Amino acid sequence: MYEALEHGITCIDTGYQRPGMAACYLVVDSGEAAIIETGTAHSVERVLGALQRAGMAPEQVRYIMPTHVHLDHAGGAGALLERCPDATLVVHPRGARHLIDPTRLIEGANQVYGADRVAELYGHVRPAPAERVRTAEDGSRWPLGGREFEIRDTPGHARHHFCVWDTAAGGWFPGDTFGIAYRELHCLGNPFLFPTTTPVQFDPDALCSSVELLMSYEPAACYLTHFGAIRATRELADALVEQIRDYVRLSGHRDGSGEETQLLCQALADYTVNRLRQAGCDWEDARLRRFIAPDMELNAQGLVTWARSRP
Repeated sequence: MYEALEHGITCIDTGYQRPGMAACYLVVDSGEAAIIETGTAHSVERVLGALQRAGMAPEQVRYIMPTHVHLDHAGGAGALLERCPDATLVVHPRGARHLIDPTRLIEGANQVYGADRVAELYGHVRPAPAERVRTAEDGSRWPLGGREFEIRDTPGHARHHFCVWDTAAGGWFPGDTFGIAYRELHCLGNPFLFPTTTPVQFDPDALCSSVELLMSYEPAACYLTHFGAIRATRELADALVEQIRDYVRLSGHRDGSGEETQLLCQALADYTVNRLRQAGCDWEDARLRRFIAPDMELNAQGLVTWARSRP
């Protein structure tokens, strides 16, 4: 559940859906703490447990910083604010209103998953008090103890997405911008990275540009939400951009029907399985396809939504 990393960083498994699915991070420096990503409302006790293990009190949390407002990243923000009385919620300017009033977030999730499943996945999504919310502009800096966080606007996965540069670690907390690398799919000891193009604001050109922005900092690491710390190599970045471009090619001219979405989902699964085989994955085919199916379904939905929005 907890993994101590270098530079005062702890990776916390948020418990979302299954172990190893989603993480948030505790950063401690000189008696101050920041929580980057929040998980869901169900994750709050895990985050407080990480604070306790680090010898910190909830009153020492200075920032709560979700990279964007999708509920697996920010669904616990309001609940964490209640438990961390001196914390400020730092959020993208496009996302602040959705955490202050999460009604539209919940409605959007209901459309994807259904209301019962949303309640099971995310719990009670509490609103954040407006007076405790600050928006983070592109390039803004946020001191924590002896280090700083720099916020960079990184659209592509969503228009309300930023990434957090940690000056002490020389690494990024990239949310969903630098893709997904589940530990179960590491091949021959190396992470296997693939994009996340979930509904409803996917923009492939913007996402590729955001990946290049991250790499321009020459990061030592990326602290992925899905899942854990990886070395941020040029090879991984190039493979991620290549897949984003291939996803666009595979999406073709889909008409948005259920049948077309399912065909695209199948094409994405075939493509990803082929890349995994090339990387050295030896899982039995049915097991591998079951494991990646939820992400392929969401990616297909996001691609179809993007294709329908084009002129």
